[in-house]
Amino acid sequence: MIRLTQFKNTTILPVLIGLMLGCFALSPQARAACQRGCLTNENTVLGDDALLNNTIGFENTAVGFNALLSNTTGLQNTAIGFSALWSNIDGFGNTATGLNPLHDNTIGNANTANGANALFHNTSGDNNTAIGFIALLANTTGFDNTANGASALVMNTTGFDNTANGNNALLLNRSGSDNIALGASAAKISPPEVTTSISAILAVVTTSPERSASAKTEGRMPPLSRGFPGPLCPTA
Repeated sequence: MIRLTQFKNTTILPVLIGLMLGCFALSPQARAACQRGCLTNENTVLGDDALLNNTIGFENTAVGFNALLSNTTGLQNTAIGFSALWSNIDGFGNTATGLNPLHDNTIGNANTANGANALFHNTSGDNNTAIGFIALLANTTGFDNTANGASALVMNTTGFDNTANGNNALLLNRSGSDNIALGASAAKISPPEVTTSISAILAVVTTSPERSASAKTEGRMPPLSRGFPGPLCPTA
C-alpha cells in the first residue's frame, strides 16, 4: 500500500501542476500586456492592453484595463476607466470616464460620456453628452443629445437633438427628436413617440417632422489640427 500511494503521488502531482500552469497561461491576466508611458504620436497610456492595437492614431490618452483597446487610427480621444472606448477604431475627439463608457463606439466623434455604462452602445452617433449612471445607455446612432442624470435618455437609440436634465428624464424616448425634459422623471412616462408632454418639474417636447437623420452630416466637426495643444510627454 505504501508503494502504491507513493506511485500515485508521484504521478498525479506533475499532472496537477501542468493543469494549473495551463490555466494561468490561458487566463486573460496572463495574456494582458501592461502598457504605460508615452508612446509614439503623442499617445499616453497606463493599464493592461490600453491602446494596445493603435497604429497611426495620435494624441490619445488611455488609462485603465482595455481602455481604447481596439483603436487603430482614432485620434485625440481620452479614455479613463475599465474598458472605456473599448471598441473605438477611428472615432476622434471622444471623452469617456468611468466603467465601460462609450464601450461600443467605433466611429462616433466628439462624444462625452461620464459615468458607468454611459453611452455604452453608441456606435456612430456624434456630439452626444451623457453624464450619469447609464445615461444614454442604448444610444446607437443618435446625435446631438444631452443627458444629465442617472438613466436620463437611457432608452434612446436613434433620436437626435434631445435634452434631458434630471434623473430618469425622457426615460422611455427611443427615436423621438428635438425634445427637452427638465427635472427628475420629466417625461418619464410618455410613450416613446409622443411629441408633447409635461411631467415633474418641466418637460417641453417639440418636433421638427421635416428634419431627418441626414442632418447629421451638416456642420460635422473636423478633427483638431495635430499638435494642439502640444505633446503631453517630453521628447528624449
